[in-house]
Amino acid sequence: MKEPFSWDKYSNQPYPIKDKAYKKAMRKKNAFSYIPLLLTNLVIFPLSLLLMPFLKVKNKVKKEEFFGIGIDLEGGLEQVSLIKELKVKHLLIRMPLWEIKRVDEYVEFAKNFADREILLNILQDREHIENKELLLKDIDIIFDKFSPFVKEFQIGNAINRTKWGFFSMDEYLNWYNSIKNLRDKKYSKIKLIGSSVIDFEFHHTLRTLFNGFQIKYDKFSSLLYVDRRGSPENKQYLFFDTKRKIDLLYSMVWLSKKSSNDIYITEVNWPLKNRAPFAPTSETECVKEEDYAKYMLKYHKIAIKSAKIKRIYWHQLVAPGYGLVDNRKGKLKKMPQYYEYKKMIENF
Repeated sequence: MKEPFSWDKYSNQPYPIKDKAYKKAMRKKNAFSYIPLLLTNLVIFPLSLLLMPFLKVKNKVKKEEFFGIGIDLEGGLEQVSLIKELKVKHLLIRMPLWEIKRVDEYVEFAKNFADREILLNILQDREHIENKELLLKDIDIIFDKFSPFVKEFQIGNAINRTKWGFFSMDEYLNWYNSIKNLRDKKYSKIKLIGSSVIDFEFHHTLRTLFNGFQIKYDKFSSLLYVDRRGSPENKQYLFFDTKRKIDLLYSMVWLSKKSSNDIYITEVNWPLKNRAPFAPTSETECVKEEDYAKYMLKYHKIAIKSAKIKRIYWHQLVAPGYGLVDNRKGKLKKMPQYYEYKKMIENF
């Protein structure tokens, strides 16, 4: 990543942008994009709320389709045996565009899991947002190298956070559209997944589902965090617990012509106490390992019961601040949530 963006290697996310003048200038530059964002929400949001109670899904969730987990190049090949032990069929692997020179390392790492189904998450940076020629050149490389054994690609991540590079949903839609056009011309068999909005910010989700861009999501993705301070049964804005957030998300996707009704939750976890600097949030939001395991189980049960979520990719396998396995001392330590995750799959 290039300044003013920088990467936090401990929590595997960008640092907040420190250059306030740059941030203000970029928001000003994208100011007109807030008009369609507002108008879309004024019309579609109330309709989505009204439809929530009436959209029922009769299909039963299939165990072999539902569980997924994120793995990481830096987590090492010890993850191969862990994945076999957990018996997880679906994996999410990140491919940062700013690390395109290491693409062959990422390919070789992913090939160790070729017996699983991989969703490759292409992470954006500002350079690849602003330079379309560079974007298409590097996306072509990624599609060419991964498409022989990877069929699904998530295009972008946490797109509503400026530290990840986008300053409006319209920037993302233009970016996604460029990649989709390349896919249509050269890689028609692969599936593209978006829009990857993080947290309960459905006003951004709506804009990515209702717009004039010639785009289509083969499946829809959301980084649906609910209440990092406590149980997934807790409510936000007095009403929205995990179940109702899922209901609202499904209602929006169902109303849109821009996506299929298949929804992936591609990132969710709880941050762990006393794990700074590895925890992705402040200590205030962090929970004990035992609570993490309990909340993780509840979250999956709620999503399964709704039948509206096709798959959850837990974020992630090896991460001392928010994952299932701690690797801080050069040795892998399975935390209580690792065993809970294993038991959850076995007892589906």
